[in-house]
Amino acid sequence: MDTPRRSIAKALSWRLLATTITTGLVYLLTGKGEFAATVGLADTLIKFFVYISHERAWNRISYGRRKSDPEYMI
Repeated sequence: MDTPRRSIAKALSWRLLATTITTGLVYLLTGKGEFAATVGLADTLIKFFVYISHERAWNRISYGRRKSDPEYMI
């Protein structure tokens, strides 16, 4: 099972990449840098917490784990 710190680190690295993509896409579509940054920030704040919650919830579900996996035993 991933530790909460690992889940947060994964969320941060993913959100950095995803925010760059979202901000760039919004800028390409609108040509408005400030608007693109606002959308990117809002997207990041919302999805960061959703991702962590989702990741932690899946750590409690045994679906798809092999019985020999130490994580399955938890």
